[in-house]
Amino acid sequence: MTEQAKVPAIRFAGFTDPWEQRKLGDIAERVTRKNENNESDLPLTISAQHGLIDQRLFFNAQVASRDMSGYYLLRQGEFAYNKSTSADSPWGAIKRLTRYEKGCVSTLYICFALLNANPDYLVTYYETNRWHKAVQMIAAEGARNHGLLNIAPDDFFDTMVSLPESQAEQQTIGAFFSRLDSLITLHQRKYDKLVIFKKSMLEKMFPKDGESVPEIRFAGFTDPWEQRKLGEIVDVCSGRDYKHLSKGPIPVYGTGGYMTSVSEGLSYEEDAIGIGRKGTIDHPYRLNAPFWTVDTLFYSLPNQGIDLDFTLCVFLNVDWKSKDESTGLPSLSKQAINETKIWVPSGAEQRAIGAFFSRLDDLITLHQRKLELLQNIKKSLLDKMFV
Repeated sequence: MTEQAKVPAIRFAGFTDPWEQRKLGDIAERVTRKNENNESDLPLTISAQHGLIDQRLFFNAQVASRDMSGYYLLRQGEFAYNKSTSADSPWGAIKRLTRYEKGCVSTLYICFALLNANPDYLVTYYETNRWHKAVQMIAAEGARNHGLLNIAPDDFFDTMVSLPESQAEQQTIGAFFSRLDSLITLHQRKYDKLVIFKKSMLEKMFPKDGESVPEIRFAGFTDPWEQRKLGEIVDVCSGRDYKHLSKGPIPVYGTGGYMTSVSEGLSYEEDAIGIGRKGTIDHPYRLNAPFWTVDTLFYSLPNQGIDLDFTLCVFLNVDWKSKDESTGLPSLSKQAINETKIWVPSGAEQRAIGAFFSRLDDLITLHQRKLELLQNIKKSLLDKMFV
């Protein structure tokens, strides 16, 4: 490795020294303490997204044995390497315990505590792919037992870690990514809260079974809602229905989904509600014109006087899985949709409800885009700020 290659593409001002390669065993020591006398009753697992987390939260069940006295006892600040592979973690995952004071992990994990490196730096380093090659070299060829890499602890501690010689630079990098992670977490929580809020409002702003008015209404609306069949307020069509095609020849159908980029004259020119006819049948969504569909998709256009945004909320409030008419691949029929009983208010109240949820969807999309932007920024910086 050349001297030029020993520095990252992006560095903080004031740091110029080349980085160094150190064996993990030089900067960390293995942790093998057992959970004697069941000091901790907290079973931990490693998630690529959530780090070291309570098994009962992650799996909604305890995978570990009730008696965990033979498990490793991990203390806050220490690291664990889960050799299990997944699509997100092809060479396993290395995480630091920060969420709890202590917990128990399987003895299949390789655990360690740092001696003389910045922990926040190492947390971020193990989020890059820089360490994958070293692990790949020591994994026994073809040795994966149920997705578990065959890696001996001694070999693992011989793997090389790339890091700045300066503790100050390590700390600066670690603190930067720690703050970035906090910002990502903040936007993730805002997004999650808005999604939960929308779900709650969908439940409260539509009548419950046996009732003709919702729990929450906008001021000025007092009339009871009217029970109708869904087919009375929308025109349900499949990919074989051409009556809404604006002009031109019948499109040639491919497989899956719908296309928004089509030749002029081959599209449906009205926004509609899309829902899967086969396969995924429980995720209605808005189809923005122009579009064309395939035979695995239903599209529904509101009849005159029915608000489209309100109609989407109606579709979102139906338990479509309960209307699955197959014994294999989930499927819906046009009749099942048309016969579904719903509640409908006046046109003015429809528009008020539709506009409310449309604005809420815009806000959710805004936070989702901010979250994705921050995640993409982090991904790019992970690639450019490490050797």
